[in-house]
Amino acid sequence: MLKAPAGANPIGMGTTAPRRYTTKQMGDACEMIVAAELTLAGIPALKVPDNWPGYDVIAQPFDRPAQRVSVKSRTFKRGAAYVGYNDYDQFDWLAIVLLPSEEFKARAIYVVPRQEAERLARRDKATSKTAAERYFRVDQVPDLFATWNANFHLTTPNW
Repeated sequence: MLKAPAGANPIGMGTTAPRRYTTKQMGDACEMIVAAELTLAGIPALKVPDNWPGYDVIAQPFDRPAQRVSVKSRTFKRGAAYVGYNDYDQFDWLAIVLLPSEEFKARAIYVVPRQEAERLARRDKATSKTAAERYFRVDQVPDLFATWNANFHLTTPNW
């Protein structure tokens, strides 16, 4: 069981108090939040088993085939902190969950079509060991993906 020091904020939202959960628990919780929000928006969804290749949530819109959602979560931080995926991961949507910090007071969830994530992603040289990585600075996500904030209906513009 994880224990916080005496006097720590029991909720921990928007504070610098130690977290009361592991990174794995945070990731699982964010996957469940995305599945729940999709379902409550009218698109039934569920978390797939751990270590499922390429995606974390499967969603079934009434008007299209099942949609695969890869969920990435980070606590908001300025500077050299990144969220990313690999170009060979198989998914249709990238859900980025940003958790609160001292300067970022509310949780935000951006549900971005894969095509848009690919277009906006940073990438390293094709000859580097990290050539398959696609990534975004955490502090740039709110501006980069403002259009996709709370996109739980899985809508896309007419491209």
